[in-house]
Amino acid sequence: MTLSAWPELLRISALFTVPGDALAGAAAEGARFSRSTAYAIGASLCLYEAGMALNDWADREEDARDRPHRPIPSGRIGAGAALGASVALTGAGLALASRAGGRALGVSVALAATVWSYDLYWKHTPAGPAAMAAARSLDLLLGAASTGPVTRRALVPAALLGAHTYAVTTVSRHETQGGSVRAPLAALAATALISAWGLRPHTPGPQSPDGLDFAHVGSYAQVQNGRDQQNQARPAIEDMRPKVAYGGSGGSPRHAAEPQSVTAGRGGVSPRTPRM
Repeated sequence: MTLSAWPELLRISALFTVPGDALAGAAAEGARFSRSTAYAIGASLCLYEAGMALNDWADREEDARDRPHRPIPSGRIGAGAALGASVALTGAGLALASRAGGRALGVSVALAATVWSYDLYWKHTPAGPAAMAAARSLDLLLGAASTGPVTRRALVPAALLGAHTYAVTTVSRHETQGGSVRAPLAALAATALISAWGLRPHTPGPQSPDGLDFAHVGSYAQVQNGRDQQNQARPAIEDMRPKVAYGGSGGSPRHAAEPQSVTAGRGGVSPRTPRM
C-alpha cells in the first residue's frame, strides 16, 4: 500500500467544495456559526470521503479494465483497505453528527444510506440522478438540522439544490451522445433559482438578530456551489481515453476523446462519483 495514493483515491482536491452545503443550510435557518455547525461540516466531510473510497471499491473491476492507473487496480491501495476506509469514515461522520444533536444525526444516517446505496447500486440505474440529488439535498439539511428543527426556510433551498443536481447529473450522462435540450435548460433554471435565493435580502432569524456575517457566507457558498457543479460537469481529465471514431463524408478514422466518467460538484455528480 502506498500512502501517496490515498489523496488520489479520496480526491482531496475536491474536498474544499464540501462545506458549502452545510453552511448554506445553517444560514437558511438564520443561525450564526456555532460548534454544532462545525460538527455538521465535519460529518459532511467524512461522509463525502467515505463515498469517494466506496466509489472506487465498487468500481474496481471496471477500473481494472478502463482505468488501470487508479489506486486499487494499480495495486497501490488494496480493495479491502479502501472498503475499510469507507466504513471508518462513515462511522466518523455519524459520530460527529451525533455531537451536533439528534436531528443532525438522523439526517446524517439518511445521507450515509443514500451515499452507500448510490455507490453500490443506484448510480448505474435510471434512478442514479435522483439518488445523487437526494444526497446533495440531505447534505444541506444536515447543516440546517445542526441549528435546531428544520423549517421551510431550509427545505426550499434544499429542494432547489436537489433539482439542480438532478439536472446536471442527467446532462453529464449524455453529454458525449447528445440528446434533448430539456435537461440542460432545467439545470440552467435551477441554477438561476438558487442564485436568486442566495442573493435575496436576508431576513434576520431568531438566532441571528442582525442577520449579518454568517448568512452572507452561507448564501455565497450556495451560489458558488452551483457554479462549481456547472464547471465540473465536464469529462474528468484522468478518465479521458483516446478512441478511434469515424466521421465525415469519407468515413476516415479520426481520434477522439471519450470520457469514461463525468464528475461534477462536491463529490461529483456522475455515474461514478457521489457529490453530496
